Amino acid sequence: MGTSASATSQAAPFAPTHQADHQGNVMAEHRRSLQSVNIRNSKAKSIITNKVAPVVITNNCREEFQIHDKIQSANYSMGRISDLLPEHYLVLGEFFMVQDVYNRADVLNTTNIHGAPNFRKVKGNYPLFGMGQPSLNGFKQVLQRLQIDGCEEVIFICVREEPVVFFHSDGDFIPYTPRGRENLHENLHDLDRELSPEKIELSIRKELCDFAKLSENMFYVYNDIEHFKDEPQQVQILSEEDIHVTEEVYKRPLFIQPLHRYYRLPLPMEGAPLEETFDAFVNILRETPNLSLMRDSSRPLPALLFSCQVGVGRTNLGLILGAIVFHHLQGASESPRQEIQKSEHKLDFQVIELLISRLPKGQQVLDEVDDAIAMCSEMHNIKDAVYENKLNLEGTGEDYQIQGNSTKGYFLQRTLQSLERYVYLLVFNAYLHDQYPQAFPQSFSQWLCMNAWIYRLLASMDSSELSAPASLITDGIRVLVSSQFLATDLLSTAKEMKVANFRRVSKMALYGMAQPNSEALAVVMSYLTDQRRGHSTILWLNLQEELVLEANGQMFTPREPGCLEQPIPVCVQHPQKLQEMELALKQDILRCEKWLEVITEQDKQMRMFKSCHTNEELFGFPECEEDEIVSVPDAKYTKGEFEVVMQVVRVLPDGHRVKREVDVALDVVSETMTPMHYHLREIIISTYRQIKMAKSEADAQWLRLRSLQYLERYIYLTLFNCYLHLEKKDSWRRSFSQWMYQVAARAGVYAILNHLGFSEFENPDDSPMARFRFRWLPHSVQFIPMRGQLI
Repeated sequence: MGTSASATSQAAPFAPTHQADHQGNVMAEHRRSLQSVNIRNSKAKSIITNKVAPVVITNNCREEFQIHDKIQSANYSMGRISDLLPEHYLVLGEFFMVQDVYNRADVLNTTNIHGAPNFRKVKGNYPLFGMGQPSLNGFKQVLQRLQIDGCEEVIFICVREEPVVFFHSDGDFIPYTPRGRENLHENLHDLDRELSPEKIELSIRKELCDFAKLSENMFYVYNDIEHFKDEPQQVQILSEEDIHVTEEVYKRPLFIQPLHRYYRLPLPMEGAPLEETFDAFVNILRETPNLSLMRDSSRPLPALLFSCQVGVGRTNLGLILGAIVFHHLQGASESPRQEIQKSEHKLDFQVIELLISRLPKGQQVLDEVDDAIAMCSEMHNIKDAVYENKLNLEGTGEDYQIQGNSTKGYFLQRTLQSLERYVYLLVFNAYLHDQYPQAFPQSFSQWLCMNAWIYRLLASMDSSELSAPASLITDGIRVLVSSQFLATDLLSTAKEMKVANFRRVSKMALYGMAQPNSEALAVVMSYLTDQRRGHSTILWLNLQEELVLEANGQMFTPREPGCLEQPIPVCVQHPQKLQEMELALKQDILRCEKWLEVITEQDKQMRMFKSCHTNEELFGFPECEEDEIVSVPDAKYTKGEFEVVMQVVRVLPDGHRVKREVDVALDVVSETMTPMHYHLREIIISTYRQIKMAKSEADAQWLRLRSLQYLERYIYLTLFNCYLHLEKKDSWRRSFSQWMYQVAARAGVYAILNHLGFSEFENPDDSPMARFRFRWLPHSVQFIPMRGQLI
């Protein structure tokens, strides 16, 4: 650089006395910069200031570097927990750094003995361990304990999704996590899914170092968030070396142990992991020769060590996954069934029964998962959690607020989440049975996509699985809405036919209408069988997926308050189940003998029903529902030529002709409707275009879901027409669902549908609704997951 060093051993002055006054401010800024980065005199031979940045030359004259370290404090936010506490910089713009693990969390009292809270080995002989969050020294102590136990190979898996950083304190590094002011006891979840926890931790460390430079090398943290005694605490930060991120804490001690490995596998606090998370776990199995079915059986199994914050919920889920894997490695003969006590609670859910009945080795899959849960139940039992949440749901009396939700809504969500977690364990074990012997040629995501019937089954895990639909009505969670309120009579047929939108397809004995009551049914039957039309045989198809009931002569259907126009689909595997649910709804309404809230065409009313009839009782026939749709001119897209549609068409034999036949059928049906009705093909782009005009994010997400559902329906019509052509030669002996699984799935159709979206305008994967798992769930507008969220 052309600079010279001083001949003395002392550091050169920060600013020469002859320096011009106008440079004084610049030099003062350099002085502050040098002080903030803490350049020690023992290292610096000479410090030379200039207009750009200070130059440091080391004692041995072998290093020369320039410091550019200007911090833009204006980019950072400041805040305080209360008016009585000091203001200071906030991490990620809004969060306080709180000590990660409080003393009472260590229920098993293992921190002092083993180095980590709630450290434990599962029941039985498997080398399977779990724990809460240790400090750096605590983790080293845990490794020593495993070494004493004879664990030669250790696979350590951190299952935390929230960022954690470790501050230097008394020769150790202590974990802290960022938390919001409104709930200092709860860690952050559902952060930006595009950023890994590791990247967020690095960003936090960079901010903390900047904050320290702006605050005399100090930063405020909180240890006691109960009483705030002597809070906040100050920690000294001289450099990045005073802060560790999770990877550094766990990988550095493993560096000297070649058979030890570390992974981060973020698991959700509630509900089941995403398919990608299961894929990541399978990749760990693939990368570990000693976890292969072809492993050298003379070698001991590797120890699996799982860790979350306190070592309970997510650690328990990791332990169960590990126990299932070990069962596959050692076989049923080595399973420690005789040493463990299973939960006494039988989970009597239809989704579990149907899943087990259809899975190969279904009962064995169930028994193995239950064994694994029992082995890992010292601190938490997933089956008991499902059972207890369901009891709380059924026993909830007066409805009050918990975390912003009603009590019933809160326990309903908790029950669904715990049930989902249990069911996904069953599905994952079925995957292992199929793929483990083949060394995983398919990922869990690919396998589940090939078995998309499982997604349909999982969609049945709605509130009807947990509470009788009638109790949801009589308890006030849902309201009854009349068909007159829902179905606008655009064709003006209600006056003559007593039912809205009655019509006939041109030149065909094909009719459609809205939901008729008993009076309308009699009129329609009389019309169809009169002397002019003379239909002696009538096939009446009910396409409605909701519960429907005639009460006091009017047709009603249950709806969510505040979302009256949005249907609540009841996902059942057989129409008989729907009829049973309608019968239960009828019986409970008549039995409750109290005034119920209903929504009619005019207004909201309270009514007591003296008579009720199900569809079965009204007809031996069902009735028909009318779709809500809008026709819009949009050339290419109103013709259904979306990229994802054409992708399906290209894989179908004679696909263009198959699609064209569907389009002709839709156009014929469209001729029976007024311009106010929606064409079943044109509604796809019409609904999608409305997203930009939505009044709220929730409305936008609902419109996005509906547009995808319309798009999927159109694709399924095309697939069904292809099925009719291909299976005609065998008189359709194979059902459509069998054909989809045995033929279409192998051609990649489900893989296309699992990334469903409007790729012409956006990346489909930006929305969870592109995937079966979320799109096929029954949704109300309040619970549609947005980008970066889990259900």
